[in-house]
Amino acid sequence: MRLRMIVGAVLMLLGAFLFLNRGETFDTGSIFAYFWPSLFVIPLGLFFHWMYFYMVGRKGVGLLIPGGILFTAGIVCQIAMLFDSWQYMWPGFIMAVAVGLFEFYWFGSRNKWLLIPINILIVLSVLFFIIFSAGAFLNQLAGQPIVAIAILLAGALLMVGKRREV
Repeated sequence: MRLRMIVGAVLMLLGAFLFLNRGETFDTGSIFAYFWPSLFVIPLGLFFHWMYFYMVGRKGVGLLIPGGILFTAGIVCQIAMLFDSWQYMWPGFIMAVAVGLFEFYWFGSRNKWLLIPINILIVLSVLFFIIFSAGAFLNQLAGQPIVAIAILLAGALLMVGKRREV
């Protein structure tokens, strides 16, 4: 069962790489160049989680902080590598620290004061994701003729349409 999961994950990563390859050369170096987070960072994060859940137990709850940070940072890096989107994905590193601290809170003693930095980091991360992603999205839409036509029609309807008294 575990072997099937590992082989399935490897085949999915290989398929994603081939799909996103866009005709570039395919060799061992390109696999390491694109999938270094999945090969090194994510397994290390999973190792820390495995250590806590299967080896050490409740007394080693501190293992979840680096485990959550490494796993989340690995996911962020993998997405950024596959889609060449480092300029939009960097707030994920702020979120990685929040995930590690939240796991420590959830499986630890549930100290309510730990929620303050967790919430600050999550709000900052989401805010930066929204700001930078919205800017990129608006830049993509600004060049589309359909959007320009829709804005022109909306302006014309506002000018010509009947005004309602409120």
